[in-house]
Amino acid sequence: MYPAEIVMPMKEELTEVGFENLDTPEKVAEFLSRKGSALIVVNSVCGCAASNARPAVVASVSGESKPDHIGTVFAGFDIDATAKARELMMPFPPSSPSIALFHDGEIVHMLERHHIEGRPAQMIADNLMNAYEEVKKM
Repeated sequence: MYPAEIVMPMKEELTEVGFENLDTPEKVAEFLSRKGSALIVVNSVCGCAASNARPAVVASVSGESKPDHIGTVFAGFDIDATAKARELMMPFPPSSPSIALFHDGEIVHMLERHHIEGRPAQMIADNLMNAYEEVKKM
């Protein structure tokens, strides 16, 4: 488990802009039981991928089209909450960081680490914003 002094600033990059801190399995389950669209970010300390994932998701939710609910778990810190989120992201394998978009509790779009790593934040944000538009049509 990562020390809080390392994790908290990375968590706050998302929670300070409105992402719910889903730090228990119960919070994850309740979050995904809500009607509408929901985005869960599996945050991580990985500098090569998470350093672009966090700015990307922040940019993606700053426009008009965004999910109804936004939340985050932290891999290697929110152990049980992350396990619950990953269970609900099946059939996708565990990946950190990762970004999952749900509609009425069903996963509809997934960005795994290999979709994030090596890509600029704006490209990731554009991918997510396109997915938000598609979900609006559902």
